Amino acid sequence: MVSSTEYGSHTWDLLLTVDHQHEGVEKEIPLQVTGDLHVGGLMLKLVEKIKIAQDWSDYAFWWEQKKCWLLKTHWTLDKCGVQADAKLIFTTQHKMLRLRLPNMKTVRLKVSFSSMVFRAVSDICKMLNIRRSEELSLLKQSEGTLKKKKKKDKNSKEPATEDILNLCNSPVSSGLPANPGLYSKTMTPIYDPVSGSPASSTITWFSDGSSAEQNCSILALSHPTCSPEMLAEMYQPRTLADKAKLNAGWLDSSRSLMEQGVLEEDQLLLRFKYYTFFDLNPKYHVSKLSLSSETQDSTCESEVDEVEAALSNLEVTLEGGNKSNILEDITDIPKLADNLKLVRPKKLALKAIKTYWFVFRDTSISYFKNKESAQGEPIEKLNLKGCEVVPDVNVAAKKFGIKLLIPVADGMNEVYLRCDNEDQYARWMAACVLASKGRTMADSSYQPEVQKILSFLQMKNWTMCSQAASEPENVDMKPECFVSPRYTKKFKSKQLTARILEAHQNVSQMSLVEAKLRFIQAWQSLPEFGLSYYIVRFKGSKKDDVLGVSYNRLIRIDLATGDPITTWRFSNMKQWNVNWEIRQVAIEFDQNVSIAFTCLSADCKIIHEYIGGYIFLSTRSKDHNETLDEELFHKLTGGQE
Repeated sequence: MVSSTEYGSHTWDLLLTVDHQHEGVEKEIPLQVTGDLHVGGLMLKLVEKIKIAQDWSDYAFWWEQKKCWLLKTHWTLDKCGVQADAKLIFTTQHKMLRLRLPNMKTVRLKVSFSSMVFRAVSDICKMLNIRRSEELSLLKQSEGTLKKKKKKDKNSKEPATEDILNLCNSPVSSGLPANPGLYSKTMTPIYDPVSGSPASSTITWFSDGSSAEQNCSILALSHPTCSPEMLAEMYQPRTLADKAKLNAGWLDSSRSLMEQGVLEEDQLLLRFKYYTFFDLNPKYHVSKLSLSSETQDSTCESEVDEVEAALSNLEVTLEGGNKSNILEDITDIPKLADNLKLVRPKKLALKAIKTYWFVFRDTSISYFKNKESAQGEPIEKLNLKGCEVVPDVNVAAKKFGIKLLIPVADGMNEVYLRCDNEDQYARWMAACVLASKGRTMADSSYQPEVQKILSFLQMKNWTMCSQAASEPENVDMKPECFVSPRYTKKFKSKQLTARILEAHQNVSQMSLVEAKLRFIQAWQSLPEFGLSYYIVRFKGSKKDDVLGVSYNRLIRIDLATGDPITTWRFSNMKQWNVNWEIRQVAIEFDQNVSIAFTCLSADCKIIHEYIGGYIFLSTRSKDHNETLDEELFHKLTGGQE
């Protein structure tokens, strides 16, 4: 017979594993517990029984079978669902992780393995002095990319050794609050007291002296080029299917690292995930042109002027700008009217080219037989809202074309416009780009867009330097470090060196910040900028397609040819949801347009998070402070699995 007190206690044995480094101390500890014991009480009983004097504040229970943390210490074991067969590991929440940065440097630091990835990335970016952490995330290299790298490693003679920068003693790595970093909420930069250049907050984590400056420079500056050995190790996608493999490894921002199978000392990639860069304005980020004393002396006065100009620009921006310009934008809707060539593809690869009188008004293009007939009905009116705008330019051949892919009921209508010169092309191209987003030329971004296109054309219009042209062999340069493999196979090394030197002449006189911004603008002008690819199967289709996800649209692309089939704008999207049972994404747009697809190259949660993430980033405003609405991000990206 059992007494009523013993029967009512409902105690049971629970075997706990303690992750510690003390020799001679058992790691598996049995405890008698009850279902109404809360998690915090279980932690207290365990620490009292271990009898090891150390700081246990970073420890928490990891449930091995269910792959989850027991972080709500006020919950009881019954509420958590813990029973006698549960395998609980008492381990640290912050563990060492290796991160491969965008500048190809690898750092080793302590990261929270129990926080959601979104929060962990935010802490990492504070530690590494990277602003706008919401634009980045962690990427795990997929098996396909790792296999290709292993094949290359077998053929290589000597594997490239990798220098790892250890940041394990940093404040965030130790689980302590981070410094505000280079840019605090008042956007006040921290400057290096020696060189005067913007300093990384990581300099405070190292000892005084030359080593501090050296480690700071490693993180703050990227290498001018990658070595051929490093390039050989990198996974270089050749096709759209290869590019889709790269995006299969994005971690779920709403789950922790441990929940996604990341182990201590694993290596992940820290990369920009969302290609919508907030407040990318060089006027607010003034820095030195060079660290050399000669350059500092020669640019001292110009830097003072640059700071004053930046402050003046900021003052005008905060005050709302010139009121007369605002009134002018409201009352005056500009238009373009020019003779352009219309190119329409026909069967048997033939093209019909004919000159018409084109008029661009609002977001539409109308064309007429000639200028005199422009008062009547147009031959055709093209609405560019939601279309794809692709540049078709060859500056050397004086070819300035604009390819328009206009959505129609059964796919895309292709229209080619050909301009006569750079200025005409820049004006019409800028108007087409804005019209595709639903904006007119009255928008304040029209003139900057024109200047950006002209700058990009200027970079392509290489001006030959006589010395560089005559002595390319005297320049110590490895062209394969600057251009893609397809060009190294097509041209000789001497030819590529000369072409690179030609292009460099157009940016050699710029300041460092201006050159970087020009590079980003040129990158943003490329047709495939900001597209992340996934292989999907649309509902009702019998073949696989590629889905391109951008900051403002989705593009259905033919897997075989790479040609866009249909475009859907986020601005026209009414709602989207995921059927988690069959892993299908369904999206509803205006005008009763609905699509549904399953993702074949990655989990559908990744695409769901991409869509929600871009919508979240579109809510950012300069009027708000820099505190992110993390709850809103998880509402838009978390899903209901």
